[in-house]
Amino acid sequence: MKILALDSTAKTSSVAVLEDDRLLCLYSANIKNTHSETLLPMIKSSLSSLGLTNEDIDAYAVSEGPGSFTGVRIGVATIKGLAFSTGKPCVGVSTIEALAENLSGFFGVVCPIMNARRGQVYTGAFLDGRRVLEDCCIMLSDLIPMLEKHERPIYFCGDGYDLILNEEIKNKMQTPELLIYQNAYSVGKIAYSKIINGESISDSDLRVEYLRKAQAEREREEKLKREQKDE
Repeated sequence: MKILALDSTAKTSSVAVLEDDRLLCLYSANIKNTHSETLLPMIKSSLSSLGLTNEDIDAYAVSEGPGSFTGVRIGVATIKGLAFSTGKPCVGVSTIEALAENLSGFFGVVCPIMNARRGQVYTGAFLDGRRVLEDCCIMLSDLIPMLEKHERPIYFCGDGYDLILNEEIKNKMQTPELLIYQNAYSVGKIAYSKIINGESISDSDLRVEYLRKAQAEREREEKLKREQKDE
């Protein structure tokens, strides 16, 4: 089974092609270009390097969020379009779970963090590969004591990694740079497990997972509350 996987939930654009859970090709770019500019050329280049076309793909995988609202939408929309044209199944994968997969085999606490602004992070946590904190949006100051209570080595990854560099965190370990960023291979590996468990869906059923409302929605609600208070 050939799987095309991608992640565009943060600054890094990443595309992978897998044969079952075996990596055939990985193309990642950590640059300022927007995902709308980079993803399709990266997909085309990845398939071309393997002598494949979109018709040869058996299933599609994408990070469904959380992350950048624009990045999540672009990634999911791209996969929807590719899958619609072939009628092949899709799998949505939690960005947090995919980031944790980067560090599979690391013992201790693995905590992906993504910068959600205003002192908050999108996160989750895994202890020796077992999830101990569901995906959530939380204040970084509240997250740290939750991790330290396990009294085990703590490994961080994700685009929020810089947020913890200067934090005093008990048992904080350094993560190799190659494993910090979003990686479409990890998305594809998790997707393959879901596919063999019968968890694939159609392109029309593929959804995004933001974990919180968009900034425009939050600002509108805050404005309405202020107006109501002034009445």
